[in-house]
Amino acid sequence: MGFVSEFKEFISKGNVLDLAVGVIIGGAFGKIVTSLTDDILMPILTLLTGGLDFKEWYLSLDGKTYPTLEAAKAAQAATINYGLFMNAVITFLLMAFAIFWLVKIANRYKKPQEVVPVADPLPTKDQQLLAEIRDALRNRA
Repeated sequence: MGFVSEFKEFISKGNVLDLAVGVIIGGAFGKIVTSLTDDILMPILTLLTGGLDFKEWYLSLDGKTYPTLEAAKAAQAATINYGLFMNAVITFLLMAFAIFWLVKIANRYKKPQEVVPVADPLPTKDQQLLAEIRDALRNRA
């Protein structure tokens, strides 16, 4: 089988298309959750903490102090941006929580698969013959 035909077979499988749709929707959903975190939750958290903004929490590695993270970046100072990391962690947790609930709700409406009982296959002619021989030997004894 050639490379092109293998690729056609791979791409035409339903799982690959489902995965592609999931990645696209997941990317859009990620933007929604990021906006929820950055534009709604973080301002509320900033208000509750008395004006602390996680985005401005950083550590300058050159030993100098800068009024804002933007000023440190403009000075090309190396910084550890742990506030932005905290935002990313909160975004991840919110996304995981939202996906958990989406899956939970989707599973509630998912049709249960019918369990089809598998009947034992009938014995083959060889097996029937062997069973007869076994039974005949038992009866002789």
